[in-house]
Amino acid sequence: MALADLHKEILELQAQVKAATNKLEIEPKLAELKSIELDMQSPNFWSDNERAQKQAKQKSLLEESTIAWVGLLSSLSTLETLAKEGDNDETELRQLFEQDQAQFESLKLELRFAGPYDNFEVVLSIFAGAGGTDAQDWAEMLLRMYVRWAEKEGLKSELLEESRGDEAGIKSVSLKISNGKHIFGRLKAEHGVHRLVRLSPFNADNLRQTSFAKVDVIPLIDEPDKVQINPDDLKIDVYRSGGKGGQSVNTTDSAVRITHLPTGIVVAIQNERSQIQNKDTAMQILLSRLAQLQAEQHAEKLSDLKGPNVSAEWGNQIRNYVLHPYKLVKDTRTGHESSDPDKVLDGGLNEFIDAYLAENLGE
Repeated sequence: MALADLHKEILELQAQVKAATNKLEIEPKLAELKSIELDMQSPNFWSDNERAQKQAKQKSLLEESTIAWVGLLSSLSTLETLAKEGDNDETELRQLFEQDQAQFESLKLELRFAGPYDNFEVVLSIFAGAGGTDAQDWAEMLLRMYVRWAEKEGLKSELLEESRGDEAGIKSVSLKISNGKHIFGRLKAEHGVHRLVRLSPFNADNLRQTSFAKVDVIPLIDEPDKVQINPDDLKIDVYRSGGKGGQSVNTTDSAVRITHLPTGIVVAIQNERSQIQNKDTAMQILLSRLAQLQAEQHAEKLSDLKGPNVSAEWGNQIRNYVLHPYKLVKDTRTGHESSDPDKVLDGGLNEFIDAYLAENLGE
């Protein structure tokens, strides 16, 4: 009877695992993995080095996201057969089953990252909003927060564009965050308006000041050429780079700004020494942004898109950071809060990211 009960539990766990693998699209991923492996056997595979590197990277990601699930399904299938036979040691099978249960609990975290772009690298942009110099200073504080978070997570952050404030802080900045798993899947929790309340260091009376900044997070899509764009819809400006970047950057017209006229989306890049490199990077980011917007708005054509219109001001915030008259960080979407804003502003974001992911999965 004990083996019959265990057999029933194994079947129930199998059903849960199969539902999870369906949601994570493990079968299509395995098919893509097999296709890449066949492609890599071609004698001409490395003749196109850039494409080959992308394929090798994709192969690694696919293996990482599928092998454990395939192994778990195989283990459960074997256990199900042994338990069904009815003449095996129940204690030993129970121990193996509990190991599979524990593995499934660990793997279930992958369900948080089942979105089509969740495993992509990210371009994170910050724009100072209402609040003048205080808002520009707040934007720079957020920049430090995300750079520190990336450092703690072992990720690479690369400055793509920065527009400094007239007195202090930054008007806008863009970072590329890469070299890790589920970067967009985690950082999409940060997309929105962030509100700061503190005693202002920029007025003589040291009055309490409320400042806003908008954080824009987009996945850096590997194949943005899938988005068809009309060249007439683009306005491309070349201008002189400013700020950090070395002597060459500061003395050549290498910075590039591309505006998509129908939506008003603007991408500016000035970190590379070459104008061509900057233009290529800006186009990839613009096309990634348009692809994401098209998916969000379920638009069949780019001409149907409406530009982003959430402004960085009161009423739109996703999270409040209060430094005075008390200390509190609270997410308006999940209700999660921390009484240690210094820790949060030093990159301690994971508790807020985890709360957002749990909320969106109904955990």
